[in-house]
Amino acid sequence: MQKRKLGKTNLEVSALGLGCMSMSFGYGPPADKREMIALIRFAVERGITFFDTAEAYGPFSNEELVGEALAPVRDHVVIATKFGFRFEAGKQSGLDSRPAHIKEVADAALERLKIEVIDLFYQHRVDPNVPIEDVAGAVKDLIQEGKVKYFGLSEAGVQTIRRAHAVQSVAALQSEYSLWWREPEAEVLPTLEELGIGFVPFSPLGKGFLTGKIDENTTFDSSDFRNVVPRFTPENRKANLAFVDWLTTFAERKKATSAQIALAWLLAQKPWIVPIPGTTKRHRLEENIAATAIELTAEDLREIDRAAARITVHGARYPEHLERMTGR
Repeated sequence: MQKRKLGKTNLEVSALGLGCMSMSFGYGPPADKREMIALIRFAVERGITFFDTAEAYGPFSNEELVGEALAPVRDHVVIATKFGFRFEAGKQSGLDSRPAHIKEVADAALERLKIEVIDLFYQHRVDPNVPIEDVAGAVKDLIQEGKVKYFGLSEAGVQTIRRAHAVQSVAALQSEYSLWWREPEAEVLPTLEELGIGFVPFSPLGKGFLTGKIDENTTFDSSDFRNVVPRFTPENRKANLAFVDWLTTFAERKKATSAQIALAWLLAQKPWIVPIPGTTKRHRLEENIAATAIELTAEDLREIDRAAARITVHGARYPEHLERMTGR
């Protein structure tokens, strides 16, 4: 597994990370804990050193899972977690990035993860009620106290990124980016390049759609959040299959899967991009890891761009109330 550095930092991680959210939350009922611990440890054996979690996943249970799984190899891995929500009765009940709360979350995360320092601490969503300078200052304090190594932002816009970076250097931005969500290319990627900030795309496989395993007849568990995502209504899924059909045909020519091409495409965009596909299945993990060995030529990339430009993606990526929680 190749390594990459996130921006201008010394934070070196495997070229592909592992998003752990779906093991506990978001895509149906939580998976079997023992099996997920085995899967995370298998990922380590295969060279993955970068693991992504958050207090919101569960809530809390995903951090505990990741902490237990990685305890034997703690010194060889990078663990990223997040702050920025408040919870009532075990459910998210709004945003909260007040400095005092950030520090409480850090202490709780250290305990759940069974670690002495958080490698990368992201603000999960921009809180409009707390100046980003105060957020960055709180994380700066945690870094000085030795509780956090690096500061990250998630789904933040360029103004927020610049203001935060002026107070405490931002090591990485985590946002959605994939062949069917390319908005970061307009403003975010150039800003990250200018400032020397790494980029960690989540949902690099389009919440599973780019694997080619979902169509208009697929049914999701009642607890799967794709049920409320406009892009995943049956009619939009049917319309969006045009893109996946093209991708599958292209992948067959390259003797790869559509998921592998989607990941290889992301890896080819910039050397400081580290996607974090999630999975609960060992064979999918193997498939994703194999994407790091695929080399797309300049002509391949041009062909993908031409095809993507001709195909309209139908449906918003989030319901409106969640779309409002993306930063500016």
